[in-house]
Amino acid sequence: QVQPVESGGGLVQPGGSLRLSCVISGIMFRPYTMGWYRQAPGKQRELVATVNSDGITNYADSVKGRFAISRDMDKNTVYLQMNSLKPEDTAAYLCNFQSPGDFRWGQGTQVTVSS
Repeated sequence: QVQPVESGGGLVQPGGSLRLSCVISGIMFRPYTMGWYRQAPGKQRELVATVNSDGITNYADSVKGRFAISRDMDKNTVYLQMNSLKPEDTAAYLCNFQSPGDFRWGQGTQVTVSS
């Protein structure tokens, strides 16, 4: 299967916003879950937000109320709108797609929150 491709990372000041995009090519069998994880240097990879094939979303407590995940299945794209960014949000953000027998990671896009 084709690897997801992320975009939209960058450098932003605290309090700023970014929108990440991830294009997931190939066949997607239900049920599936797609979403975003992040990994900061020296830390474990952690879930940020996911959405499943029923449209049910799940967020890490640390991003609730600030981040929003959405998908456009006509474009095979999942988005992560990130608002009120904090320095502790700095990490590589990786897109993930999973369904029975299918597990894919993107290469990641770097988000740096700094003044």
